[in-house]
Amino acid sequence: MPMQLPGLVRRTVAALCALSVLAGPLPASAQTAPRGMSVIRDAEIEALLRDYMTPIFRASGVGEGVVDITIINSREFNAFVADGRRIFVNTGTLIDSKTPNEVIGVLAHETGHIAGGHLARLRQQVDNMQTMAIVAMLLGMGAMAGAAVSGGRNGTGDAAMGAVMAPQQMIQRTMLAYVRTQEEAADRAAVSYLNKTGQSAKGMLTTFRRFAQQVAFSKRFIDPYAQTHPMPQERIEALEHLAEQSPYYDKVDSPALQARHDLMRAKLIGFTDTPAAVGRRYPPSDDSLPARYARAIATYRSAPLPGAIAQIDGLIASQPNNPYFHELKGQAYLENGRPKEAVGPLRRALALAPNASLIRTMLGQALNAGGGDSKTAMSELTRATAVDTKNADGYRELAMAYAKQNKIPEADLASAQAAFASGDYGTARQIAERAKRGFKQGTPNWLKADDIATYTPPKLN
Repeated sequence: MPMQLPGLVRRTVAALCALSVLAGPLPASAQTAPRGMSVIRDAEIEALLRDYMTPIFRASGVGEGVVDITIINSREFNAFVADGRRIFVNTGTLIDSKTPNEVIGVLAHETGHIAGGHLARLRQQVDNMQTMAIVAMLLGMGAMAGAAVSGGRNGTGDAAMGAVMAPQQMIQRTMLAYVRTQEEAADRAAVSYLNKTGQSAKGMLTTFRRFAQQVAFSKRFIDPYAQTHPMPQERIEALEHLAEQSPYYDKVDSPALQARHDLMRAKLIGFTDTPAAVGRRYPPSDDSLPARYARAIATYRSAPLPGAIAQIDGLIASQPNNPYFHELKGQAYLENGRPKEAVGPLRRALALAPNASLIRTMLGQALNAGGGDSKTAMSELTRATAVDTKNADGYRELAMAYAKQNKIPEADLASAQAAFASGDYGTARQIAERAKRGFKQGTPNWLKADDIATYTPPKLN
């Protein structure tokens, strides 16, 4: 897996406008993600999530290829949507979900937000609430001014302050009630998508029960009307009623899908936990394939390479046609400064998964690093970025390959595309302006550079 965790490829999320499965929607102006939040790219995990969600997207009517799923490097259990075409899911959700159905249920809920146009409606509701707040403030200020003229006699000053505060509280409750309605609608939509695709809603129930346990100890202190989601028990009861009516309620995930899910969890644990923690979770006595996968990853991250290669070869012997085991072998060689030895396993991985642009990117990186020639690297990286325009690392490697061929305008354009894919629009525009000077006006590369140089990010509010 192309990773720099070490392992999983990460990049910074500049801004997310989110409807969260845990925290509900907020006004767009309040939803900028903290800088430094990292995004993980991995061929195996992305392919699995696509397989999970393709039937759901079809059932919801949003269409394949319309919605992107992005993996956030956070151990918290959460998922959320942004701008009507992106679902973000935390690594914690993938690790803590013991079955594919749990992940599918959570993501089906987020799809319900997208299909229902909840973000656009929420923004309109925010605008309406802002107008109400301004009117309430003006009326309250008028009352306070009247109280000041009368000298605030007989408690009129306190009453005037109440005239300011009461409408604000009413507006807040109205907004939160609107959000709860959206959450309930997304739950109902998710169950309908699961029914259409012949899947159970038990995974959603498992998730919501987990939430209920987390807040049960403090429930008596919670104002149900001040929650961005319905109270957990109420939500569970409503979902149980819908789920138990389904003929698929007792249906379980296929063994093959469960096996892929278990490998995904092991991979994430291997790359994100310390080697000691991996050993505790998957002790040597556990000879299952996921356990061996996690331990092989932990070994390559922390121990001499020969031991890791021996473990990875054992994985390949168990599943010779698993492209991601070959990818791991290539990555282990590459990140240990042996790019020539990385090329063979990566070519084998790509032969088994020819559409995996991230594996193709790693192959280009190995070729760039001395495992081959820059022309071949350039060819592979051009193919990788052509099908994955979010591939910032692919563009960076492509810029290096162009530079080695002394194709400086092309290298500048690839660097601008890398910055753009990373969300660094200022740097992207600056480099793109320089790239334009190296191309004839109106040519395809000039137009690409001009698009970046003149790009203005849309406002979130």
